[in-house]
Amino acid sequence: MEWNLQPAEDLVAALRAGEVTSVQLTDEAIARIERDDKVINAICVPDFDRARAAARDADRARARGEERPLLGVPVTVKESYDVAGLPTTWGMPQYREYVPAEDAVQVSRLRAAGAVVLGKTNVPLGLQDLQSFNEIYGTTNNPWDRARTSGGSSGGSAAALVSGFGALSIGSDIGGSLRTPAHFCGVYAHKPTLGLVANRGMVPPSAPALPVDLDLAVVGPMARTARDLTLLLDVMAGPDPLTLGVAHDLTLPPARHQRLSDFRVLVLDEHPFIATGSAVRAGVGRVAEALADGGAHIERHTALLPDLAEAATLYMQLLFSGSAARFPVEVYEQFRARAAALSADDRSLDAARLRGMVFSHRGWIEANDRRELHRHGWRRLFAEFDAVVCPITPTPAFPHDHSPDLLARRIDVDGVEYPYLDQLVWAGLATMPGLPATAIPAGLSPDGLPVGVQLIGPMFEDRTPLRLAELLERRIG
Repeated sequence: MEWNLQPAEDLVAALRAGEVTSVQLTDEAIARIERDDKVINAICVPDFDRARAAARDADRARARGEERPLLGVPVTVKESYDVAGLPTTWGMPQYREYVPAEDAVQVSRLRAAGAVVLGKTNVPLGLQDLQSFNEIYGTTNNPWDRARTSGGSSGGSAAALVSGFGALSIGSDIGGSLRTPAHFCGVYAHKPTLGLVANRGMVPPSAPALPVDLDLAVVGPMARTARDLTLLLDVMAGPDPLTLGVAHDLTLPPARHQRLSDFRVLVLDEHPFIATGSAVRAGVGRVAEALADGGAHIERHTALLPDLAEAATLYMQLLFSGSAARFPVEVYEQFRARAAALSADDRSLDAARLRGMVFSHRGWIEANDRRELHRHGWRRLFAEFDAVVCPITPTPAFPHDHSPDLLARRIDVDGVEYPYLDQLVWAGLATMPGLPATAIPAGLSPDGLPVGVQLIGPMFEDRTPLRLAELLERRIG
């Protein structure tokens, strides 16, 4: 049996039954990486010696009768997480020698659950791209078509999963960085509710690993099945023990429904700022058809939906306000001059990004107040619906594009070019208000490329989109 293409849930069962050992799983995963990763380049920092030692420890622990959620299961970790003794660079050449002394809190939770960490997966420079390439580690290719990207910024993790390099991986998401690689590579990912999963130690190199509350950004699980997402989220979820964990325990509410026929779902495939490509529109259609065949209640329109154009504008402003906050003063002044020259009538997303880069504190507070109105709108919507199905990006995986200026790049949507960063609007739909969103495969494009969609759920009701993903997996495959 090809163990390393099996779901983590099945590996746990096989380990418990004595059908396989962790050493066997780990050796098989390492052999697969050494054989296949030369052309994929997903594993940028292998840690095979320590992985084999951890596998031996896991087998001994099981022999003693220990039971832990991931005991003996091989996994990978996005390069941006601190792992003691391994470099954390975020793809930035000036930090190629930086090695943290402590594990990130999520790496610690993986180890406590018994997982065997095989190594770290590739990322883009500073985690700021929908692709995964950098000067230190090179380019991660899409296993379905090596001329195309695996996505970013958790593209190495998605490519590793589809290639059988470990059963699970952990990534992060602020601009679709979990969901876009899952969509491009045909795997599953879950962007948790903002604040649900502690992020300490998923920090730029040389910065102190403090328990900060990040705006928009989350960390979360990636897997090859929907049920495995839940398995890994249960390991990851919970407050940081240094802060909220002092006083709070986590109890996630159960999924709203167990049967597909009980779900009320809003299906979207049109956005005011960017067209949806035919391949992605077809993927949304396949999911809608599976929902209808299962008896779910489907709607395509509702007056309860928050304004998509304003949502995208707010998202871009908040996202770029955060990303530009530490620009050198001279760079900030250049952007401020460009923003001042914008026409007051310019409501493009390019203009929103530029204005966000030079937000005053007052401007950020005003945008945040509008965000709270959107959050209230989503609460009203989720009183009538259980989930929203929509695209993740407008296209399947696109060809590698390493031109250095992201603002000058273009994305081709069925022959029409749009600003490259405009494709973030669908990811931002869940990110801006902090909602959970589960990325699921939705078939293949006519060119044989994976197509995914996202299932957006109510805040802190992460088990609802995860359960819906599980039910759809049985119907879509």
